[in-house]
Amino acid sequence: MTRRLFRCLWMSAGLLVMSMSASAHHSFAMFDQTKEISLIGPVAEFHWINPHSHIILNVEAGPGVDSTQVGEWDIEGAGPGIMRVQGWSSTIIKAGDKLSVTGGPLKNGQKGMTMLYVTLPDGKRLYNDVARPRPKQTDAR
Repeated sequence: MTRRLFRCLWMSAGLLVMSMSASAHHSFAMFDQTKEISLIGPVAEFHWINPHSHIILNVEAGPGVDSTQVGEWDIEGAGPGIMRVQGWSSTIIKAGDKLSVTGGPLKNGQKGMTMLYVTLPDGKRLYNDVARPRPKQTDAR
C-alpha cells in the first residue's frame, strides 16, 4: 500500500511539473506568420536569454520608411541553444549595430515581431531557428 501511494505521488508530481513547463511557454499565435516585414535600424539592446532572445531595435524616420514602423521594436528570437546552431553567439550583435531584421509582426499592431532572419552590417544573414539553412560546416577529417 505504501509503495503504491509513493508511486502515485511521484507520478502526480511529474505530471504537475510537465504541465507547468508547458503552460509557461507561449505559442507564436500572437504573430502574423502570413506577413513578412523588414525593419532597419540601430540595436538598442540584445538579450541572449532563455526562453527567447530579444533584439530591441530603433527604427528611425527617413525616406522610404513607413511612419507606422518608426519607434522601438521588440524582436523575439529563439532561445540561445537553438540560435547557436545557426551561428549566433552572445556577442555577435552589439548596441549601435545597424541591422535589417525580417519577420512576422504582432497581430495587434504593436511594435513587436518574431524574427525570421537578421542581416548584419557586413551583409551576413543569420537565421532564427533550426528549420532554416544551417551554416556550412568544414570537414575536420
